[in-house]
Amino acid sequence: MPGKSPITAFKLGFIFVLYCHTKGVLLSGFSQVLVIAACGCLLRMKPVIVVQGGAGRIMPERKKAYLLGVKQAALSGSKKLQQGGSVVDAVEEAVVVMENDPIFNAGCGSVLNEHGEVEMDAIIMDGKYLETGAVSAVRNIANPVKLARLVMEKTGHVLLTDRGASQFAKAMNIPEVPGESLITEKAILRWKKNKKPVDCEQALGTVGAVAVDSEGNVACATSSGGKTNKMLGRVGDTPCIGSGGYADNFSGAVSTTGNGETIMKVTLARLVLFHIEQGKSPREAAETALKYMLDRIQSKAGLIVVNNSGDYAAVFTTDHMSWAAVKDDQLHYGLSQGELHTCSISDVPL
Repeated sequence: MPGKSPITAFKLGFIFVLYCHTKGVLLSGFSQVLVIAACGCLLRMKPVIVVQGGAGRIMPERKKAYLLGVKQAALSGSKKLQQGGSVVDAVEEAVVVMENDPIFNAGCGSVLNEHGEVEMDAIIMDGKYLETGAVSAVRNIANPVKLARLVMEKTGHVLLTDRGASQFAKAMNIPEVPGESLITEKAILRWKKNKKPVDCEQALGTVGAVAVDSEGNVACATSSGGKTNKMLGRVGDTPCIGSGGYADNFSGAVSTTGNGETIMKVTLARLVLFHIEQGKSPREAAETALKYMLDRIQSKAGLIVVNNSGDYAAVFTTDHMSWAAVKDDQLHYGLSQGELHTCSISDVPL
């Protein structure tokens, strides 16, 4: 059963107080406050975090590593929430875990551009006040999502790119790392094999996370190395607000993955939340948006979404998308269409 939002819980308290009055049971002012507060505490929603490790086609020998990576990311983000961190802290932590895992196309493990170099994009968004920060075409940064958060919190801008982003990183004392340290053997082999940009059906892109806390606050974060053999300076959907991610406390949070050029054409993340605002569940909203994208521009993608009541969905039209979620002390995860595994987080080492 989905968790109740705090607003709904307190409404139930008010309804109970009114019911008592209709039955002739008069409660003192103090007793009424206690009843309403108790309802809010008893029905208080538990935090939820969902992560995705990219949509596309995953080779059988790599499936275990992808699932392990997203499970670790979800658990790390959940632990951050349990320790009193904000939803922004949680999604940042989850994405950092995946940026540091060479199995994913983000941070260390990013694919290479046409010159054999790493250029990365990232976004983070706080749904409370629609604050957001993003970076594009950044180099020599181990964790672009951390830089994106600094753009959100330390500047009046939304997006910094290329040299400007690098200068800002230096000003914020973000250490540079050698470009070679972000390049994996897998990325080199893929770069040598392909002579043109590779879309998400052949190679995986983008990692991301969405979360909601017990107060209904939501956040999202997305990070990507982009497309193999992309043109120098190419920017995908990831850092574009409404495409690679979006978060709004009035509805929910979304992180997308797939072909950036087509995701931008339909502003996929914001489209999903539009459908939630029209009354659809997270799964219905995701399926509707992805179907529109497939019908309109014949392009597949994947996404994770959570609403402000704690309901979530991981939906994709590609062959695979690794994902994991922590909700009600349970770890849920999957990779193929229709695949869902569940276990208690107490059974998984943190």
